[in-house]
Amino acid sequence: MILLPGGSEQARYFLNHYGIANKNILMIGSGTVDAAKIVLQSAAAKIEVIVEDHESLMLARLAAENIPAINVKLMDYEYTDFSTEQFDAVYAQGSISDVRRNKIVKEIKRILKPGGTICIGEVVNLSKQPPNFVQDIWDYSNLNPLFTDDAVSYYEQRNFEVFWEKDLSDTLKAFYTGSAKLLKDNMDTLNDSQRSYYKKLLNKMSHESNAYLKLGGDAYMGFKLIMARKK
Repeated sequence: MILLPGGSEQARYFLNHYGIANKNILMIGSGTVDAAKIVLQSAAAKIEVIVEDHESLMLARLAAENIPAINVKLMDYEYTDFSTEQFDAVYAQGSISDVRRNKIVKEIKRILKPGGTICIGEVVNLSKQPPNFVQDIWDYSNLNPLFTDDAVSYYEQRNFEVFWEKDLSDTLKAFYTGSAKLLKDNMDTLNDSQRSYYKKLLNKMSHESNAYLKLGGDAYMGFKLIMARKK
């Protein structure tokens, strides 16, 4: 199970709508190691994964252990160390929907080859005026969701040609219920450092799950997949 909004569906859509073989791919966010494993089951590729904190770095490297095709590094998403036009594709799953989106997307454009592909899963706002309890969740997580109807035009305005979009909001119920349960069930198997990291994550997920499942958050919280080429 991929502990991200969009679950394994985003990775499968990426496989179905992009030629993976022998490509140089960047995946943004620690949870994308599991997405990388799905990709590598179908084709050989070179995958870089970047995360922004040491706990995520440790866990992502553990998840990618003994998989030479996956290389995990610690970097700021908006200021990477990669060369200009280095990657054939960039994949992000809920990891760039925050207040720094503009800077991160600008950096993605810099390191993506002309004609290169992005596969972006965006947390989206289903209402232009979400209630306070939903806004509080986003503020707590430093999220700045796009309004769902504006997501495609956001990327088009930044010189991307969108060729595929898919509403994956129906994956959020499984994400909130399944991932929180999985984390809780595995707490006893973690070491002290991992337990501390996941305890914070579990508390955050429990809060969001309650808002989504019990307070009507599903009417305001969505998830959209966008695939586009750099012009």
